Amino acid sequence: MKILQSEKKEKGLVEVLIEVTPEQYDTAAGKAFIKNRNRVSVPGFRKGKAPRRMVEKMYGADIFMNDSLEILYPDLIKIVVETDEYKIVDQPQITDIDFENHEGGLGIKLSFTVYPEVKIGEYKGLSAPKESCDISDEVIDSEIEVVRARNARIESVERPAADGDLAIIDFEGFLEGEPFDGGKGENYELELGSNTFIPGFEEKVVGMKIGEEREIDLVFPEEYAEELAGKAVVFKVKLNEVKEKQLPDIDDEFAMDVSEFDTIAEYKADIRERLEKEAKTRVDEAFESALMEKLVDGMDVEVPDAMVEERMDFAMRSFTRQLSAYNMEPAQYLQMMGLTPEEFKENSRANSERQVKVSLALEKIAELENIEISDEDIENEYKKVAEEVNQDIEEIKKSVDKEAIVNDLKLRAASKLVIDSAKAEKPKPKAEDSPKTATKKSAPKKTASKKTEPKKATTKKAATPKTETKKPKEKQDDKKGDDA
Repeated sequence: MKILQSEKKEKGLVEVLIEVTPEQYDTAAGKAFIKNRNRVSVPGFRKGKAPRRMVEKMYGADIFMNDSLEILYPDLIKIVVETDEYKIVDQPQITDIDFENHEGGLGIKLSFTVYPEVKIGEYKGLSAPKESCDISDEVIDSEIEVVRARNARIESVERPAADGDLAIIDFEGFLEGEPFDGGKGENYELELGSNTFIPGFEEKVVGMKIGEEREIDLVFPEEYAEELAGKAVVFKVKLNEVKEKQLPDIDDEFAMDVSEFDTIAEYKADIRERLEKEAKTRVDEAFESALMEKLVDGMDVEVPDAMVEERMDFAMRSFTRQLSAYNMEPAQYLQMMGLTPEEFKENSRANSERQVKVSLALEKIAELENIEISDEDIENEYKKVAEEVNQDIEEIKKSVDKEAIVNDLKLRAASKLVIDSAKAEKPKPKAEDSPKTATKKSAPKKTASKKTEPKKATTKKAATPKTETKKPKEKQDDKKGDDA
């Protein structure tokens, strides 16, 4: 058995022609015959007793071809691997068989993908914008206001409804003089300014007095449910009660009520520390991503389709595992998102190709820098994985290949080298911060969504709650959420 011919094609595809001697093929065919002889009937012979030549004469010499090729396949792969010429990416496939030109033997053509040649540009001293991790006092105050609002006391007041109040209302909507489905509620608790109802409704409740009844003329948004989209309606509204949120003072007592700290100063310091950690993680990830983009832009590589497809399959498996963790059926979720599994997978192509390019670039850097991974590093990584998944380290060693651990550690080391040598640039001022644009706001730009994420379903704001009776107080927040 030997390689007669090798041809490199586009995107890392290689075809090799391997000659199998008559003796090698005859041996494989003999094994295939023994495997299948009990399933072949030949007149005059009991099953399994007919000679191989008789069987081949009656049914054709290629009767056991598929099994013969299956027996030959490991040796075909071995001869390719032993050449040390190819670093194979995918499973080689038999694409052609030639019986005529090999003197009783076979010519078998194998097709497979090899790792691409990677030419990398500069990878040390790259630069990219990096935001500040500083947290302003205003941001901390905003965090405290959120907690303050959650801990507000609700008290009834005898005054007209104002923005921010909880208005307890009865209402009913009419389209062309007739009530419409979902347009009625009694003793419904509506937070004015929450935008729970369609535009204009809450604004016209503001200023109503307790016991007052009012008719509100509105037009449903065009993007609303088809039966009401763009339609003019009238809501008859009665204000039954007004409740006001009494916010707690921001002092040491507040800090003790909402946290583990005794003073407001300690509480604020803890918030600052937490937000700075979150900001650092976010900023570091953005900085690393920008550097990887520059790294990829400076490399020359033709990425094999097989490597991209493998990464797309990995994205699909990860997506499935994530949904399963939340007891969700992937097929049902995709149907809800309006996507087929094939569409979801295809949506991940661009991001998968980028990830493959980043990996190839980092592998090349590890090679150029002669990055080596010690046995101690490998053992520590196994321990870390075992702790994360709460399994015995020996079980992890059985299920996670050592070569995969080594490769991952090399990629991390190469990435760290790029990041540690990089220079952080001051971010450019945003357009809205420029003096020339301060008086004129431009329309927000549309940003491309990440293609690995499933397409989001469009949700429409409900006009009113779907129930006509008052829910118990502890359930009212859930009710409002359903209508949003």
